[in-house]
Amino acid sequence: MEPKVVRNMYNIVDKYVVEKDLNALLKTFIKDKAVEGSKWSTITRYTHYMLGGNSPAIDLSEAMAEMVMLAFDIIDDLQDGDNKLKPWVVCSPAYTLNGILAFLFAFMAEMGDIQEQLPPGSPSLMKELGALLSQSINGQQIDLNGTISTEGDYLAMIQKKSGSLIRFACLMGYALVPNLDKQTVAAMNELAELIGMISQMENDIRDVQRIDEKNDLLQKKRTLPILFLLMEPEPAFPYVHQFYEGIITEDSFISRKKACIQYIEDSGCIEYSRIIQSLYIDQAEAGFISLPGISPWKEQFKETTFARKAV
Repeated sequence: MEPKVVRNMYNIVDKYVVEKDLNALLKTFIKDKAVEGSKWSTITRYTHYMLGGNSPAIDLSEAMAEMVMLAFDIIDDLQDGDNKLKPWVVCSPAYTLNGILAFLFAFMAEMGDIQEQLPPGSPSLMKELGALLSQSINGQQIDLNGTISTEGDYLAMIQKKSGSLIRFACLMGYALVPNLDKQTVAAMNELAELIGMISQMENDIRDVQRIDEKNDLLQKKRTLPILFLLMEPEPAFPYVHQFYEGIITEDSFISRKKACIQYIEDSGCIEYSRIIQSLYIDQAEAGFISLPGISPWKEQFKETTFARKAV
């Protein structure tokens, strides 16, 4: 996250959060995310420029995108309980809740300034953004409630959960571009959704191979590689099934951690997930090629979001 984005986020906090301890706490949250790294503001900016934008409001828009995504990251960490050293986890839960609300309400308040940059009579941008964020929350709920049982269920979930968030970040950029035609907007939305799904698959492939408490198996999640494991009728390592069915305890499962990681490597679940992910990358490649865009921003957008890495 660029220092300019951090400063603009601080300015928004100063504008709406006058209580000194909460103000300082929110800036601690922002600083932590800046050190960790975040691409949301970059996605917003590159979308704006590659589609021909040159609005001075883009600085505010990208800071607002980061603020909302930080609120969502905090919520995600609280739900998963697997990021115990983050400042929003170690502080009072009541303070963290106030921080989330402050970020979201400040975003809503600042949207008035963004709306003023649009042509008179433009549809409510807040309505469209709110719909995307609501859709992501619906996807997050499906991820949490254990109702995913098929590959189709999983793909529908990540389309809502992650595809909607990339669409949100892109919309924060292209909403400030005047006179975009409907075809370009539709193509951008479709590409953004695919990018979100590709990114979520990447996270899920990574997280099933972790040896720490962030492994998705410990949360009993049903991601693409885990669904592959659960669909095996006679697995060589039956303890995944037994843990998900409540036959063995978490401690008993963790005691077999090394054997589980080896089983994951040998099972083919990673290769299977990569094949599915590759199909979506191919779709994104095709959509990207057909999307109009200005260099070098278009190429930088791809590099930031879904470019295939050399192996």
